Amino acid sequence: MVRTLWTAATGMIGQQTNVDTIANNLANVNTVGYKTETNEFKSLLYQTIQTKTTSANGDQKPVGAQVGLGVRNSAIVSQFTQGAYLESESPTAFAIGGKGLFGVHGNDGQTYYTRNGDLRFAVGGNNTMVLTTSDGLPVLNSNGGEIRIPNTYITTRIEVDADGYLMYPDAANNMQRIAGMQIGLWQFQNPSGLDKEGDSLYSATAASGPALNEATNQNLEKSEIRQGYLEGSNVQVADEMVNLIVAQRAYELNSKAIQTADTMMQEANELKR
Repeated sequence: MVRTLWTAATGMIGQQTNVDTIANNLANVNTVGYKTETNEFKSLLYQTIQTKTTSANGDQKPVGAQVGLGVRNSAIVSQFTQGAYLESESPTAFAIGGKGLFGVHGNDGQTYYTRNGDLRFAVGGNNTMVLTTSDGLPVLNSNGGEIRIPNTYITTRIEVDADGYLMYPDAANNMQRIAGMQIGLWQFQNPSGLDKEGDSLYSATAASGPALNEATNQNLEKSEIRQGYLEGSNVQVADEMVNLIVAQRAYELNSKAIQTADTMMQEANELKR
């Protein structure tokens, strides 16, 4: 009976984590560049009641008896599928079509990555303008440096082509590339292995592999940048609501198993009366 209590308790804990993950997906349904997360579970240890070669009468038997001891969460995986394009009036709104991620410099000096293309031009030092995230983190160019342009440029007239090059009209109003100014994009062999840092940022890990620069790695399928659009989250609300109902029912079933075990233990204790 005690085994039943603990096994059902692990099920309730696992489903609570599942509900937490689903709630986080629903909370971020309007977060730019958010990638939906899914729970993965695995069974715990098994207790052997009878081996495969013995029975109560000592006879040979091909199948043993093992009882599972519950479940636990093994991973919460981000699904890096393409989100929908959302039109934006901002000239510094950029959606990525493909597997690439923007690189940014964090306040701690480390490099982080994001799919959130809601960017801004901020005033920098030495009479320059810096392309940053909405939190003020500098966006990296294809060489890994910050994107800085002289403050003589009118930022609302800057355009970005599909390859990420910043362009500005010349005297004849023809768009010309600004030398050395290309928004950098990076890919990972296993993007699900990235660590989530909050604020829509990811950091590279041993599981994700090193960041691969699209500008220098010819073996990668190049991504496209679309100015005037943002990538919406890939959360499917209908699917998440179904998953929420399933998780709730699973939680209730485990709770019912605990109640049943408690009733059986109560009845067993009353046998001596």
